[in-house]
Amino acid sequence: MATRPAPRPFTGWHMTAILVGFFVIVMAVNFAMARFALSSFGGTVVDNSYVASQHYNELLAKAEAQDRLGWQPSVWLDRTRHVRVTLAHQDAKLLIESAKAMIHHPLGRLPSQTLVMVGDGQGGMISTRMLPQGRWRIVLAVRHAGDEARYRRDLK
Repeated sequence: MATRPAPRPFTGWHMTAILVGFFVIVMAVNFAMARFALSSFGGTVVDNSYVASQHYNELLAKAEAQDRLGWQPSVWLDRTRHVRVTLAHQDAKLLIESAKAMIHHPLGRLPSQTLVMVGDGQGGMISTRMLPQGRWRIVLAVRHAGDEARYRRDLK
């Protein structure tokens, strides 16, 4: 019959190694997460939240007026990566007089750009240049019959 060696005792050195290892792992994960967060943060949404809050009721009134227009925008990338915009109201296509567009990279890695929009000959608008690869957020202002509406969409 084989004899089993006696188990080694659990000492203070074992406990020290476990605690040090645990805290090394926790600190490594914390530093990695902090680095990822700082490298992907695009900046502040507003520079002064108090000043922005003073105009909140105006923003709500503009949003309600825009909702009353009843416009349904369609914003998409065509196969050539040009931004296309159409506007409809109760399933009737509206003629867009003008459109202004700014594109922003969601994580702020690429600079924001202004897109020049021109008529597509069918009542819609198309950008004059292709959108770079990646995810983009477009902030769009369209005008029809003297009214203006603003929309924000994500494009891939």
